[in-house]
Amino acid sequence: MKRRKKRIKKVPRFSSEDEERDFWAKHDSTEFVDWSKAENVKLTYLRPSTKTISIRLPEALLRDLKILANKRDVPYQSLLKIFLAERIEQEWRSGLQSPKSGR
Repeated sequence: MKRRKKRIKKVPRFSSEDEERDFWAKHDSTEFVDWSKAENVKLTYLRPSTKTISIRLPEALLRDLKILANKRDVPYQSLLKIFLAERIEQEWRSGLQSPKSGR
């Protein structure tokens, strides 16, 4: 049995993001994109969104964090994010499901 090649429609031009959002909410992308030709890409320069927070730390803990960061030649806030991420991953592995899997 021979498969017929699906005809791909042209994506319309949109005057605003709202118009585009409404369009894609009502249409199936497979009518406009041949997903069989899609390729995986790595967005190496894409950084996750961040949110500024305020946190109170004991002065000695902050001092120690800054000393460790200096020894590793990284900003102390970056080191704090690394430590938090490692510990959270460790907690998820120790019995809880990851939040990515729906808990």
